[in-house]
Amino acid sequence: MIKDKTGKSLSSKEVLQKSLARGESVITEFIIFIVHIVGIIPSHHIRRFFYRLAGMQIGKGTSIHMGLTLYETRNIRIGEDTIIGEGCTLDGRGKLVIGNHVDIASEVMIYNAEHDINDPYFSPITEPVVIEDYVFIGPRAIILPGVTIKRGSVIGAGAVVTKDVAENQIVGGVPAKIIGERKVTEHNYKLGRARWFR
Repeated sequence: MIKDKTGKSLSSKEVLQKSLARGESVITEFIIFIVHIVGIIPSHHIRRFFYRLAGMQIGKGTSIHMGLTLYETRNIRIGEDTIIGEGCTLDGRGKLVIGNHVDIASEVMIYNAEHDINDPYFSPITEPVVIEDYVFIGPRAIILPGVTIKRGSVIGAGAVVTKDVAENQIVGGVPAKIIGERKVTEHNYKLGRARWFR
């Protein structure tokens, strides 16, 4: 008799389902491995081509710099004229939506999956992350699962964002708290092209 990690006996059908799921997981891991290799190619056009091929939706004029870490690609949607800095982490195990004209600095980490620390089996849970238009996220900030960052907000360098951020708010710290507000509330700028070989 075959048992799962909790000790529950599995039927033949359950064994087959788990085997197929494991096979799909291995294929996904291999695709992510290839995408990580693509992340060091010094060409925005080539990287975008392969990221789209792997299932990411990427808008016109968006640039993703080198060294991107991904956990899944199919659930990531990025708008137009957005820049993702070097060495960032985008977690696509759950839904991740990044809007238009979003500036994400280097080494930012955005997560939408975590473990339930109160579950005896430490089960994974996912919650969507939404980053609306004209948001700026400073270097090495961390965005945690379930967070929505509203239009025009600014996330300070090194901040850990654990809850929603309202429109045009400036937040910083660990955990992130309101530290100010943007004076300009009507945003209409374009970020422009990224550096060619980064």
